[in-house]
Amino acid sequence: MLLLRCQLKQAPPQKVSFRFCVVMGKQQSKLKHSTYKYGPDEIIEERIQTKAFQEYSPAHMDTVSVVAALNSDLCVSGGKDKVACIPKSSQFFSASRDRMVMMWDLHGSSQPRQQLCGHAMVVTGLAVSPDSSQLCTGSRDNTLLLWDVVTGQSVERASVSRNVVTHLCWVPREPYILQTSEDKTLRLWDSRGLQVAHMFPAKQHIQTYCEVSVDGHKCISCSNGFGGEGCEATLWDLRQTRNRICEYKGHFQTVASCVFLPRALALMPLIATSSHDCKVKIWNQDTGACLFTLSLDGSGPLTSLAVGDAISLLCASFNRGIHLLRMDHSQGLELQEVAAF
Repeated sequence: MLLLRCQLKQAPPQKVSFRFCVVMGKQQSKLKHSTYKYGPDEIIEERIQTKAFQEYSPAHMDTVSVVAALNSDLCVSGGKDKVACIPKSSQFFSASRDRMVMMWDLHGSSQPRQQLCGHAMVVTGLAVSPDSSQLCTGSRDNTLLLWDVVTGQSVERASVSRNVVTHLCWVPREPYILQTSEDKTLRLWDSRGLQVAHMFPAKQHIQTYCEVSVDGHKCISCSNGFGGEGCEATLWDLRQTRNRICEYKGHFQTVASCVFLPRALALMPLIATSSHDCKVKIWNQDTGACLFTLSLDGSGPLTSLAVGDAISLLCASFNRGIHLLRMDHSQGLELQEVAAF
């Protein structure tokens, strides 16, 4: 697990205090190409050179499986880990294949503040409650655990047969937790007793990831797949109807991550998806139309996507570490890679 400064500055790299933290390394400038714009009736592939971007020596020596933004200047990334941040805090949690969950403090020592042990298999989901008082964890052992953040004690446990957890997220201002699973379902859990409050209609493929909108009214889940079969994101209503609203199809391999983009970016609501097909796509949330595609050539499968700030995205990849992407409206909606580290 690494803590990275993701704000671009021209000062030489410096070490930071944590043993598990680094900043970006040697800098190189490169030119990118291969972007896709979408007109009313056709896809136009642009094979033109765009702005130079800054490429630093990789922060990780292996695949980056997850990235999360602490703020506009710092992000946390994990190789085989899952990471969840406490809102407006210097604290964050990590989980890994050793079945442990650890709590870290950015301003504390290099040792974890807490170690939470309770799962029998690899921990694959983490979600922090909106008031930061509780942590929910999920595992390949088919269980969810609810923890008291202050005491580090498990307060609730639930198990559902064949519910191999792939991701967890907490609904803002609500006692509900959203969860995706390898059994192709999306579940909504009530943290008050850790009971299933709603189970959305099963999809045709494994659900890999989920995200809830800031207002808590909608959520997205995404699917694995191959050759364009599956490989989609789905928008759901979290209010009374809890119906499927829209689907976003256009990736050709597993969609590993999906996020709601800040409304400040455009007049219309947008979502972004990243896929094992090396592409990040921007979609009109309401119509399902793909507005822009950025192809990160040579990156390998894209594994995780996170909103950095009002105009930036962080994208983790198999081969090239972490990509810093920026939204640009100077010539219509565009997404550009500005750095890799």
